[in-house]
Amino acid sequence: MAEIQTSTAKPKYGKKLNKKSTRVDLTPMVDLGFLLLTFFVFTTSMAKPRAMNLVTPNDKIAGNPTEICESCVLTVMLDKDDKIFYYEGMPGNEAVVKETTFAPDGIRKVLLQKLKAVKDAKGTANDMVLIIKPGSESAFKNFVDMADEVTINNIKHYFLDEINADDEKLLAKNRL
Repeated sequence: MAEIQTSTAKPKYGKKLNKKSTRVDLTPMVDLGFLLLTFFVFTTSMAKPRAMNLVTPNDKIAGNPTEICESCVLTVMLDKDDKIFYYEGMPGNEAVVKETTFAPDGIRKVLLQKLKAVKDAKGTANDMVLIIKPGSESAFKNFVDMADEVTINNIKHYFLDEINADDEKLLAKNRL
């Protein structure tokens, strides 16, 4: 702990002076610090990794298609360089493909506008259907960002699909 050492010094003139020096031993304090640190490290629970839930259709039920209205569908195609192409309704030559990004006024604004349009037409925004089609050159981060947008905007019905030949034709027209 602490100890006091006394020594006597002989001055040139006069009486003897008693000099006292103090020395503090901090070893017990360091031991206590490490004990507390060890205690808190072992008693705290570490953050457990969470997986994102992805609902896939059951093969037995897959034969029954989901009935959806054409005006309630928004198809989002993820492409390279964080680009997003989207169109409303069913695919075909009449589909108008537009481009956006993950910027604040990008895909979130598009999703909110579509939710509002579906709510105005159907009375509830829960009828909106989002189809996400990640491209072969898109990054996994883009899909995760899109899934986050689905959660943020509280979209109830969304599907994950692959880009088919019709979608490739639409993308080829718009990449120019």
